[in-house]
Amino acid sequence: MHDRWIAERMRHIEVSGIRKAFDLAASLKDPVNLSIGQPDFPVPAPIKQAAKAAIDADKNGYTVTQGIPELRAKLLAELRRRYPAHSDRDVLITSGTSGGLVLALLCTLNPGDEVVIFDPYFVMYPHFITMAGGVPVTIDTYPEFRIDISKVRAALTSRTKAIIVNSPGNPTGIVCRADTLRALAHLAKERKILLLSDEVYRAFCYDAPFASPAQDNDEVVVFDGFSKAYGMTGWRLGYCHGPRRLIEEMTKLQQFTYVCAPSIVQYAGAVALECDISAIVADYKHKRELIVSALKDHYELAAPGGAFYLFPKAPWGTGTDFVSEAIRNNLLIIPGGTFSKRDTHFRISYAASDSTLERGVEILRRLSKRPA
Repeated sequence: MHDRWIAERMRHIEVSGIRKAFDLAASLKDPVNLSIGQPDFPVPAPIKQAAKAAIDADKNGYTVTQGIPELRAKLLAELRRRYPAHSDRDVLITSGTSGGLVLALLCTLNPGDEVVIFDPYFVMYPHFITMAGGVPVTIDTYPEFRIDISKVRAALTSRTKAIIVNSPGNPTGIVCRADTLRALAHLAKERKILLLSDEVYRAFCYDAPFASPAQDNDEVVVFDGFSKAYGMTGWRLGYCHGPRRLIEEMTKLQQFTYVCAPSIVQYAGAVALECDISAIVADYKHKRELIVSALKDHYELAAPGGAFYLFPKAPWGTGTDFVSEAIRNNLLIIPGGTFSKRDTHFRISYAASDSTLERGVEILRRLSKRPA
């Protein structure tokens, strides 16, 4: 294989640290795995039954690119209820939430266009932007992981095309304040910049009602999905909604890339929207309280208000140093440098059984003191 066959863009895309942890977990004997952001609960039974029924009914072929009418109708009805003034908003069913983000960036970025992201960020954002020919521009949010609108305004240039905001956030679990999102929505509209809102953890808000910047800017593009709320990570079902003109272009591009979201999963998704997941959310709030209470006196951390992550500061060494020692103690966590320009923190996923969390807490408490 000749290196000259490999495209230049691949030099800027690295193997995900999360995938490395996933592979490492398979090689360790009974690790305490707090690394992967994958719900530990099973897919609710009615959703499984709907997928099986779709297979048995031979609904296994391609669907229309924009998604089956049954699912789109339910989502559109919810959008009309949530955003009654946004008459021009349309919805597209995508192959995962990430698939929707890729389509949006490919449809909007020209070479050299800048996209603002907030550090720490979801690991895929910089690579999605690079793949689409754009340039990631990071804004530091340490130590509290809060967005400073004055920093955003200062970072904008004539090349700024878009801003990506993620609330509740991965890797921090921080939920943006409603007034911050409102100010960000107004700034984007004022400067004619596209605001992309990743809301895949929307269901997991523990301390305050969920807020979206789309409430204050009808041009915001929202990305959501079924992976986190319903445990359907491997089913690859997402959706996005935004201005009809952009959704039309994304639909056109999906025809020539993903074709459509998996057919049987779309039928299951229509049933998922009717499922009550309040007990699941309550259980994850309990897990949040368990792990924060157990670690707050041992680590410097910003208490998360949503999702299922904690992003503490390494008590000694770099984030990578600390994670390496954790792995030597059979605990899998992710170094913060995977999600950031800094290598000072590490990510814990508390999407795990209470017994696994308790084992992890025991190791983390022990590791809070630098080993001799």
